[in-house]
Amino acid sequence: MSARAPATVDSSLAELALHGGATGPHRDGWGIAFVQDGDALVVREPEAASDSRWIPFLRGNAMHSPIVVAHLRKATQGPRTLRNTQPFARELGGRVHVFSHNGMLPKIEDDARFASRRFRRVGDTDSEQAFCALLERIAPAWEAGAPPLDARVAAIAAFARELRTLGPASFVYTDGDIIVAHGHRRRANDGQIRPPGLHVLCRTCAETQEVALVASVPLTAEPWQPLAEGEIVVLRDGRIAQRV
Repeated sequence: MSARAPATVDSSLAELALHGGATGPHRDGWGIAFVQDGDALVVREPEAASDSRWIPFLRGNAMHSPIVVAHLRKATQGPRTLRNTQPFARELGGRVHVFSHNGMLPKIEDDARFASRRFRRVGDTDSEQAFCALLERIAPAWEAGAPPLDARVAAIAAFARELRTLGPASFVYTDGDIIVAHGHRRRANDGQIRPPGLHVLCRTCAETQEVALVASVPLTAEPWQPLAEGEIVVLRDGRIAQRV
């Protein structure tokens, strides 16, 4: 979620819990990051979201944030542990960056294009290696502060093009200012891997509030738009700022 003003995600948390083990198979962990003022409160748990005691706690305490990234895990690489639970967070350029990935990237750790030295995996997943490789690639541009928007988006788009050569590579990344959502492919309910990998929805909730949402599957009956295979949407202050 990207919002013009800090907002809650209470209803989305309820839907997340359902998809995380009750109505969906993603029972191998869940996490959520509330991003604000360059930092992030990240809650992760290597258990099914449908069974979590954290979900009622977060809903009951009305967490407000302009940027929220959540993830449900169906383990494909690495055991069911906290260190393998998304979203992942790292510091770069004096702010926290957050990343979540849906898909499979076989042998990414052996591919020189995605090597990382400054940023290293804590866990065992291909998803975390992809995040570390992304940060390694963009780190030089962040040494003097946040790069211009177009430069940031161009670098991430180039990275995404290479990542797609390994396998399903839908991901959501935020640097605390923008959200970059890359739609590729995902495993559908029938077991087939195909686009769309992500869907986007924009809402105008009030004169002072706009919200943009991205999800692997539509979460409501509203007119969610599927992203084309390889499409990137950049969200900022509750709006779509760019499409690539």
